[in-house]
Amino acid sequence: MIWCVEDESSIRDIEVYSLQSTGFEARGFADGVSFWEALQTEQPALVVLDVMLPGVDGIELLRRMKASAILRDIPVVMATAKGAEYDKIQGLDLGADYYLTKPFGVMELVSCVKAVLRRCAPKRAEHLLKTGGLIVNLDEHTVTADGERVILTYKEFEVLRLFLSHPGVAFTRDQLMEEVWGTDYCGETRTVDMHIRTLRQKLGRYSDWIETVRNVGYRLEVKE
Repeated sequence: MIWCVEDESSIRDIEVYSLQSTGFEARGFADGVSFWEALQTEQPALVVLDVMLPGVDGIELLRRMKASAILRDIPVVMATAKGAEYDKIQGLDLGADYYLTKPFGVMELVSCVKAVLRRCAPKRAEHLLKTGGLIVNLDEHTVTADGERVILTYKEFEVLRLFLSHPGVAFTRDQLMEEVWGTDYCGETRTVDMHIRTLRQKLGRYSDWIETVRNVGYRLEVKE
């Protein structure tokens, strides 16, 4: 939802209509007081905020938003009058994400909103298992050692993922078979030994991190 705070009804209606016609949900506010009251119960994805408003002006509203832990991350596009350089600088200093100089075109508004939403969108956190220079990226299903790509088979990847998820934990061959190959697998535990051997060969200087635990199985022991 995009909120447009603009006291001139003709401009406000055009802003709301333009955003709605390009696929956004949009809502208009004629003054800062009603906008601020609405913020107490609902938060929009972005605010297009006019500087010159009756009662509480846009600069004061922006200052309040940035002082609030709940509201400070809402992107704000300030709308300033032509030549109002001080308002522009003040708004940017307070944390506005962009400014539009009146009069602005419909497509300029829409493009600006799209660009700010893209820039402010939270980045999806990568799921990484990282120990020293050894990194397993669970999203990309890749492994790197000291920045170099390591090509593993699916089962080798799963064995390494299990070890890095539980460093220092000793796994028996039967446990590794169950965790990696599944309870329905009917092969021999020598399969585990074979995969450990090839995994060590591919890990280079990290090969000795995978230790053999006598009469038990294997564990990953970080050496750095």
